[in-house]
Amino acid sequence: MPTLLVKNALVVVTMDETRGEISQGAIFVRDNVIEAVGRTADLPASADEIIDLSGHVVMPGMVNTHHHMFQSLTRVIPGGQNEELFGWLRSLYPIWVGLKSEAIYVSTKLAAAELILSGCTTSSDHLYIYPNDVRLDDEIRGVQEIGLRFHATRGSMSVGESKGGLPPDRVVEDENAILHDCRRVIEEFHDNSRYAMLRISLAPCSPFTVSQDLMRISAEMARSYPGVRLHTHLAETRPDVEYSLEKFGLMPGDYAEDVGWIGTDVWHAHCVHLTPQAMDKFGRTGTGIAHCPTSNARLASGIAPVREMLKRHVPVGLGVDGSASNDSGHLLNEARMAMLMQRALTLNPSIMTARDALELATLGGARVLGRDDIGALKPGMAADFVAFDLRALPFAGAQHDPVAALLFCTSVNAAYSVINGRVVVREGHLTTLELEPLIERHNTIARALVNGEAY
Repeated sequence: MPTLLVKNALVVVTMDETRGEISQGAIFVRDNVIEAVGRTADLPASADEIIDLSGHVVMPGMVNTHHHMFQSLTRVIPGGQNEELFGWLRSLYPIWVGLKSEAIYVSTKLAAAELILSGCTTSSDHLYIYPNDVRLDDEIRGVQEIGLRFHATRGSMSVGESKGGLPPDRVVEDENAILHDCRRVIEEFHDNSRYAMLRISLAPCSPFTVSQDLMRISAEMARSYPGVRLHTHLAETRPDVEYSLEKFGLMPGDYAEDVGWIGTDVWHAHCVHLTPQAMDKFGRTGTGIAHCPTSNARLASGIAPVREMLKRHVPVGLGVDGSASNDSGHLLNEARMAMLMQRALTLNPSIMTARDALELATLGGARVLGRDDIGALKPGMAADFVAFDLRALPFAGAQHDPVAALLFCTSVNAAYSVINGRVVVREGHLTTLELEPLIERHNTIARALVNGEAY
């Protein structure tokens, strides 16, 4: 089995049980698993590949718990720049109806590249729109080619405008067809083994786009397979809450419980307007939340009370959300935003520290996705870690606390990224694809979609 040694790191942030930080640290990897973590002087001196990370902070690869990768094609659409969630969606549905297989494949590769360069090594994605020939297979192929650890979710929308939902009827699917395809992708792609690179979850889009029946049946189906999880949007905006009350007579947290969507195998995106009672319910049951601070600010949805959630023992991870409501897929920046916005929300500068935010981005995300093999650097964990060069311009004068500098200073790209024991970013460059032709193809598709062409 091949071995890899990274050594001489300024600091190795372990996120282990002691939250240890090792000066002049090193990591020894055999195949795709971490074998040893410690001071460089104490680890083996030889390996098949040795990387000197002098001047770098090394940390566990970050975990992105909520995204819509296809939305990288529709960043900064003029009609949606100044809208809240429902108006923003209405401006974009007519564009997304033109999505085809190649658009999903190309946008997924670009979004995955952006995430990896930001320090992310594991991501989920919520693909909930399937016009034309689109299949979940398209984004799975793109991610596997670039080398990101992936939790693909088979999303869906089944309640269009004619049935009282938000999306146009032409972008929704028949529920029997949805369920048939959900079973297909689980049986074809889901891997529940330790260190799995690909897992599948079921993800009806939101209370305002699917029926209660689809929510219940999806939960039953997921729970009939080992390790298949459940994901949806919940309590993102005040109109979202009002819709739940008007349509179902239930607050969002009660709606989730009513359709069987609480438990350690469930995580909900946003939850900006979750009640204290619902937070208690989520904490008792281990129901997770993907916190997406930038998207929530961009759409004026509000700021989720993350510190309050954590006090109530709710599992919380971070999500960049779709690149059309965040307009970026930089997970380190999302961690920075999470720290800053909790301080702004509570008027308390100590409510979330830099290390708290990094924990959300690593261990928090791993817990939300049901993983005990990523999120920390210690023997027996997957060899997923990233390195940031503290000799770069944004960190000048910030050497007093290199770990905190990652969050307080301007976000930068990773200098190195190792995923499943493979060097995927080396000296700031992806090793698994060429970015320039990918960006050019992506922009061609984006222009065509906005001009009303199916692509």
